[in-house]
Amino acid sequence: MPLPPAPCDLDGISVYVPSVAKPWDKRRVKHLYRRMGFGTTDTEVQNALTMDPDILVDSLIDAAIALPPTSAPTWGDWALSDYSNPNTEVTAQILAWYGQFITDMITNGLRDKLTLFWSNHFVTRLDVYNCPSYMYEYYHLLQVQGLGNFKDFVHGIGTSNAMIVFLNSYENVAGAPNENYARELYELFTLGLNNGYTQTDIVETAKALTGYNGFVEPCAPITFNSISHSNDNKTIFGQTGNWGYDDVVNILFSERENEVAQHICTKLYTYFVSPVPDQGIIDELASTFTSNNYEIAPVLRQLFKSDHFFDDDIIGVKIKSPMEMMVGFIVESGFPYDATVINGTQYYGGLLGQEIFNPVDVAGWQGNHEWINSSTLTGRWLIIDYFIQYVYSQDQELFRQFAIDLVGGVSSDPDLVTQTIVDYFMPRGLQTQADYDQAATVFRDVYPSNYYTLGLWDMNAQYAHYQVYLLLSHIAHTPEFQLT
Repeated sequence: MPLPPAPCDLDGISVYVPSVAKPWDKRRVKHLYRRMGFGTTDTEVQNALTMDPDILVDSLIDAAIALPPTSAPTWGDWALSDYSNPNTEVTAQILAWYGQFITDMITNGLRDKLTLFWSNHFVTRLDVYNCPSYMYEYYHLLQVQGLGNFKDFVHGIGTSNAMIVFLNSYENVAGAPNENYARELYELFTLGLNNGYTQTDIVETAKALTGYNGFVEPCAPITFNSISHSNDNKTIFGQTGNWGYDDVVNILFSERENEVAQHICTKLYTYFVSPVPDQGIIDELASTFTSNNYEIAPVLRQLFKSDHFFDDDIIGVKIKSPMEMMVGFIVESGFPYDATVINGTQYYGGLLGQEIFNPVDVAGWQGNHEWINSSTLTGRWLIIDYFIQYVYSQDQELFRQFAIDLVGGVSSDPDLVTQTIVDYFMPRGLQTQADYDQAATVFRDVYPSNYYTLGLWDMNAQYAHYQVYLLLSHIAHTPEFQLT
């Protein structure tokens, strides 16, 4: 598995211009789609090759911005009194929304790659708030603000019902301030650990945020209750006054502009580019972030258009998260999926350590090498095996057609078919020729060798679909497949 490169060896932030040494080819197109979303089909790759990279990036970001949020379910604003049988209805609604999130990731590319990212930044846990309407409200906010203004995002997330419950804001009252949300607001959500704030700032901020405990009934909106709000003067980042919620957000972004920009751009960089931060690139992104009044889209346009992003040594250096692995395989294979596949993706994601709506703790999943251990690695192999077994049981001919479409016709060259399929799923290909030879041996094994030497074989052969099946299973078991 390649090590992430030293930042000083990489290209800079200037706009990528294809060249002979650095061509706009299938590998870079697929790199773009895998990092901005969850991959793409070969048809879209061919279309992308006809476009300038910077125009393609703009079109993908514009499409994500224009995409309407997922429609509200009928229960999207239900309180407990709206249920006739909450013991069964709540579970059914939660399972339905799990499936909706998986479906959105499969179909919506960047927009819901960002939803997954922000759900691991502004962490809440469904296990704690356990309320479908709060789950939907939180998800909706992640979708509509994920490419919007980060200051507005911070303002909205703090008063979302899921966050109020998860970080105990409902217990934060004038006589007994609870510091939980104030601490995470600075430590995790905006500034970063020990970066520009003090314990006094946290205590004073907690007082300013008091009052969000207007309960009516379980799962109903939690409103501001002025009776439990502290009207004392508070001093936050050196500013003193009778501050409230809006004041906290305004003071934070006016007094700690650089710290916010550095923290958020570092997280975006390590999520979309490389687990090793490049300070020079992050400085450039942070400057763009502040000069655009904390709008997220300009930062992502600059990042995804950059020479840096398309550097050879940035491709294939991150370990896929379980969702990237499973959703990516569904997208790139183009195989049909149904409720069984969707529910399995959600379930097995949890077994592999990525239970959506329930990050491991308030700091979220740490990603990259944390995704892999002796247990999860074999689990990742088995899950792709389960998926292709399921599809194969439904329609074997899908596998033959997948290979024919990818190669561009009914090939009679088994090595060409093997390498084309391998390279399609691998960001950097296999490491050695011996690895390609091994993959070709797996593919060829169904027929005697003389079928190939005597010209008795092509992709219309009776069991060619099974050969593709075996090769896909082999690919999923390789170390290179785990990379993006």
